[in-house]
Amino acid sequence: MQRLACLFVLVLLAGAKAHAADLTLEFGGASRVVDAESLLARPQVREVVIPGDVAYGREMRYRALPLRDLLVGVTPGDHLQFQALDGFSAEIPAAVLLEARGSTPWLAIEEPARPWPRLKGKQASAGPFYLVWSDPAAAGIGPEQWPFQIAAIRLLAPVAERFPALLPDAALDENAPERRGFAVFQSTCLACHTLNGAGDARMGPDLNMPYSPTEYMDAAFLRRYIRDPQSLRNWPGARMPGFAPSVLADADLDAVLAYLRHMAARRSGR
Repeated sequence: MQRLACLFVLVLLAGAKAHAADLTLEFGGASRVVDAESLLARPQVREVVIPGDVAYGREMRYRALPLRDLLVGVTPGDHLQFQALDGFSAEIPAAVLLEARGSTPWLAIEEPARPWPRLKGKQASAGPFYLVWSDPAAAGIGPEQWPFQIAAIRLLAPVAERFPALLPDAALDENAPERRGFAVFQSTCLACHTLNGAGDARMGPDLNMPYSPTEYMDAAFLRRYIRDPQSLRNWPGARMPGFAPSVLADADLDAVLAYLRHMAARRSGR
């Protein structure tokens, strides 16, 4: 009986390893599902070396497909969303992916028979699908544009159209820091947070409801928290990364804070 039970477990494990993970692609109103096995069989797949991998913090090697090969029908003026299994939701203009001069986006694909290492502090790897970049600095690609554990890639309307509750006052000057802050917020904060209840991410708290962090945290400490969250609130389950000046310039950080202060007066329901 014990041998039969062990055999049953082995069969289940073999089946699990043989099962290929699925990726949903939603472009132009059509939805289709592709699996890791079929993607890995494409002739365009290459082994890529990523020296400074964002998820693992070291050099990594992946079998990967040029992402542009999947974006059939997508134009530079479009907007894409990468939805992850853990609630992370990266909003990336298609132009960044299609016209990133000097940088190349790849869809790294985890092979069922050769799983990637677990992420630090997690029980899972960065798979089954992970957007990685060759020479990211050439096009100024930031860490929020490296979504991992990807479950779906969707062509959607821009953030401003989908979530008007995020918009700063239309009367603001075109060069107002709050407008710049809104742009930076979309690329660095919206992947994890909502604001005024608007946004698709489900990882972090809302940044304006019930209060904006600018209302209950001193500006100097808020800057320090964004730069190095663990320096102020240290606990093993912390998920927010630090944003070093090389990733979020001082001027951009100031603009984000200006946007958050501005939006505190535009809270939903006021």
